[in-house]
Amino acid sequence: MMLKSVTESFARMIHGLKVDHLTDGVIQRSKRMILDSLGVGFLGTGTEVFHKVTEYSKIYSSNTSSTVWGRPDFMLPPTYAAFVNGVAVHSMDFDDTWHPATHPSGAVLPVLTALSEALPQTPKFSGLDLLLAFNVGIEVQGRLMHFSTEAKDIPKRFHPPSVVGTLGSAAAASKFLGLSLTKCREALAIAVSHAGAPIANAATQTKPLHIGNAAKHGMEATFLAMLGLQGNRQILDLGSGFGAFYANYSPKDLPSLDSHIWLLDQQDVAFKSFPAHLATHWVADAAAAVRKHLVTSERAVLPADPIERIVLRIPDVQYVNRPFPDSEHEARHSFQYVACAMLLDGSVAVPSFYSEQVNRPQVKELLKKVELEHPPDNLPSFNTLYCEISVALKDGSTFTERSDTFYGHWRKPLSREDLHKKFRANASQMLCRDTVESLIKVVEQLEDLEDCAVLTRLLKGPSVQDEASKPASTFSFHHTALPR
Repeated sequence: MMLKSVTESFARMIHGLKVDHLTDGVIQRSKRMILDSLGVGFLGTGTEVFHKVTEYSKIYSSNTSSTVWGRPDFMLPPTYAAFVNGVAVHSMDFDDTWHPATHPSGAVLPVLTALSEALPQTPKFSGLDLLLAFNVGIEVQGRLMHFSTEAKDIPKRFHPPSVVGTLGSAAAASKFLGLSLTKCREALAIAVSHAGAPIANAATQTKPLHIGNAAKHGMEATFLAMLGLQGNRQILDLGSGFGAFYANYSPKDLPSLDSHIWLLDQQDVAFKSFPAHLATHWVADAAAAVRKHLVTSERAVLPADPIERIVLRIPDVQYVNRPFPDSEHEARHSFQYVACAMLLDGSVAVPSFYSEQVNRPQVKELLKKVELEHPPDNLPSFNTLYCEISVALKDGSTFTERSDTFYGHWRKPLSREDLHKKFRANASQMLCRDTVESLIKVVEQLEDLEDCAVLTRLLKGPSVQDEASKPASTFSFHHTALPR
């Protein structure tokens, strides 16, 4: 007999939600999230951190295996395939961001692609099965974050995907595999003991592991629940349970399924146009507007010498305050660097974070002129923050611009065309052109897909090396990307 509790209400939601509960809006938004996550994941398979975690994961093997995205000859046990693919998704901080603040997709999608391949069932996993489980995993994350006022702000202590993402992974896996209501509850309880990673590891190679671990640990929690492992039946009700992660934690029973409203229907995600912390996108947008006052043409290089001072008026987010970043990961978490890169070059794109770009003498010279101010009305929330930038020149003139919403934010969402453009640029780094286009078609029609094996076969490749030449493309909204 299950106790009446918040934990029970989550288990009932995970177990009870059906395909018929999905709305057209949720299906369309989640397909965009899936396509974007696959694209940034393929791009991430070329990173140093991905190489390190795949080398580590090679020590594990089993009779059951799943695809490592973009690697046709490389298979891993499903938990480790989910791990390395989750790391790939977040390896460049290019994945989607939600409100309250988290990266929702990267902990969930790799779990479902791994399971659909490793554990074939009769009848086969369909696209609708995947969409339902994906949205259950997203919904659980959002519901948990709504229980705390702290979760609404940019994090200061824990990295949210490592917390709610682990439970989202367990929820998605539990739904996909058809666990009983009791075992759904146990999977959540086990997942809580796997959750959590400190924000201090932001701007390092370890941060992408937060997403990979969330995917892996949620799947492990589900497998352990299937084997009968038990946890606290009220894990989500207690301040000493899930409440240990968030201040002002005030959990409430979820409404009945008859009146279920998806959070994704009410709150869309943001998609990034360049791979860096979301808060830096307001900085880039404001800097691009100021730059128009300082150069004669869009493609002109901005000389740094005439600039006396640059003032950024932004929220106080300490882990994105990095005056002199010396690595790609620090540069992705630096208000100052993104402002200088945009002012100098007129665009911020994937190559902007290569070490030779970060360490340019003209960048280092301009960084010395940047100052931060934190207006009291500029709160650290992705829903309300703004950036105002003032550039003072040595001739006495000053130019000021402000960004309240950048293109890609949920208030100004990417067009279908630009989302596809981003996916093509990212995925084509690992896949041939035909496979890229096939993936777009499959994801766009995912609700009609009868067998997820069609999707997982495409995720293998063929690799770009099988094509005589690959398209050289880098996604950017401002103008052509920097040469590497």
